[in-house]
Amino acid sequence: MSAITGIFHLQHNHSIPLEHGRFLMRELGDFPADDVQLWHKENIFLGCHAQWITPESIGEQLPYYDSERQLAITADAIIDNRDELFDRLQVETAHRKMISDSELILLAYRKWGEDSPRYLIGDFAYIIWDGKKQQLFGARDFSGTRTLYYFRDSQRFVFSTIIKPFFSLPYVEKRLNEQWLAEFLAVPGMHDTIDPSSTVFNNIEQVPPSHTITVANGRVSLSRYCRLDTNEKLKLNSDEEYEEAFREVFQSAVTARLRTTRNVGAHLSGGLDSGSVVSFAARALHKENKQLHTFSYVPVEGFVDWTPRNRVADERPFIQSTVQYVGNIFDHYLDFKEKSPLTEVNDWLDTMEMPYKFFENSFWLKGIYEKAHEEGIGILLNGARGNWTVSWGPALDYQAMLLKQMKWVRLFQELNQYSKNIGVKRSRVMSAVGKKAFPFVRNLFKSNNLHPFPMLIHPEFARKTNVLNKLQEHGVDVTGTSIINAYEARQKQFEHLVYWNINGTSGTKLSLRYSLWDRDPTNDLRVIRYCLSVPEGQFVQNGVDRSLIRRSTKNLLPDQIRLNQKTRGIQGTDGVYRMTNSWNRFIDELQQLCVDPKVSEILNVEVIKEAILKAQGELRPGYVFEPDFKVLMRSLIVYRFIKKIA
Repeated sequence: MSAITGIFHLQHNHSIPLEHGRFLMRELGDFPADDVQLWHKENIFLGCHAQWITPESIGEQLPYYDSERQLAITADAIIDNRDELFDRLQVETAHRKMISDSELILLAYRKWGEDSPRYLIGDFAYIIWDGKKQQLFGARDFSGTRTLYYFRDSQRFVFSTIIKPFFSLPYVEKRLNEQWLAEFLAVPGMHDTIDPSSTVFNNIEQVPPSHTITVANGRVSLSRYCRLDTNEKLKLNSDEEYEEAFREVFQSAVTARLRTTRNVGAHLSGGLDSGSVVSFAARALHKENKQLHTFSYVPVEGFVDWTPRNRVADERPFIQSTVQYVGNIFDHYLDFKEKSPLTEVNDWLDTMEMPYKFFENSFWLKGIYEKAHEEGIGILLNGARGNWTVSWGPALDYQAMLLKQMKWVRLFQELNQYSKNIGVKRSRVMSAVGKKAFPFVRNLFKSNNLHPFPMLIHPEFARKTNVLNKLQEHGVDVTGTSIINAYEARQKQFEHLVYWNINGTSGTKLSLRYSLWDRDPTNDLRVIRYCLSVPEGQFVQNGVDRSLIRRSTKNLLPDQIRLNQKTRGIQGTDGVYRMTNSWNRFIDELQQLCVDPKVSEILNVEVIKEAILKAQGELRPGYVFEPDFKVLMRSLIVYRFIKKIA
């Protein structure tokens, strides 16, 4: 794992001042490093601020230069299909352990050229200097788990894992990207913008997920190399064959992510996704005589669970059930009693280098990294992509699909069994299915009950940037009231790259800060391709949602977790409760925001004032997930960011 950076002078006869490379590297010095190396030749400079996570990375020469072939590479990468690549590249078995992941990437480039990223599975961002072609070539992995930013003008191309180093160079000006900010404010959902290559700074871009970048002949070109097929379906002979195939591909994905000389950790909630990751990981680590550390967020002492009875704020009993059943686990339960969404804002802005929206979970996400670092963790597993891959299977949407297809026998079988499983009357389930199947009918009769998300962007700023029209052209509902079915939502997740960027941004920058790598087996490309190929009837069966993973983890997870269809955990429920003692300061800062002349041109102050009036009454813990609280927290985060960069 590394922070990488470099400069390429587009005019071949112009050398790069070495101090400019040192400026870049100095800004990476905020992160811990096992080694710092530079490579400089004529009009090209490459740098690497390395953290040794895997056995092959220890003592690695990076940047690495192959003088015979005039190829140099600097990389931030862990490659998971090493054995497959070695076989394809016909590398002798005796030499394989000595080859680092960056050298393996270079071997792939030598064989397949600019098609090489198609053959790589893992988390990566890298740049290769091809001296014979006098060009740079690089790539970012399919889901963008590692960041790769760049600046370009008529003379130079500069790249970096993080944004801060760019502004150490005398020719890079720090300017706010108003279009990015307008989209951030106008998009009601959790993603930032509709352009996966843009950033909050006007002259800093990023390589989008699933893309390569080529810099040659004074031009910068991007090309998408990976698209996921959601249509081609796998045909096996029995349920058992689908389960066996799932276990095989998932175990491979988990095991590949355990390569570290340090301890291995995992996020663990009371659900199926993280529980499955932990189960497969603990079993594989047992063979290596290593124990898995798990890290679980629990609500702070004194918090009273206000959530509906089908939700659980404190998942400790479920987590402990998994820990005891799986074994080989050292479990940590963390309440982060001094932290809240408010206390962490400045730290997150420093880390992210941009505004963010996930404030509800911000305090415990960062807190787990801090604790994992204390425990010497090198790899921290998670199951963040699981809802769309390994634990896919929305029962109501599946039944709605059967209704629309008029598959009556299967529909009523599923409907009857599902109502029994969750303990709800069949008529109520059928009503929910009907609304999902024919949403236009619901909207026709209940339009007055739809509550648009408050418009956070100032109307004049919205007109200036034409952001509302632009978002609508890209199919973004700026009111936040449209409800798409789960199948459409899943398809968007894998087709539209804007949904992927945010995880890569937070994951990369937290990992560098705490010198550990957060890795997600549910996001493995092989796992995703398998799950997308499985027929829908495998994911919902006999009234059981998420059926494939429930069946596949028999004897691997306790039935209390594996078969639970009645309750689900929900993190961050105590966020407002944690802010009780600082609530008045929170309101005071928001009122200052409303009279700040610069910010009031960007934010819709009237909407904020209205939300403040509501927030000044009795403080309710459930307020944490209400739109007004999102308005206030997002406003404060943007306000502090603008003040920070001014």
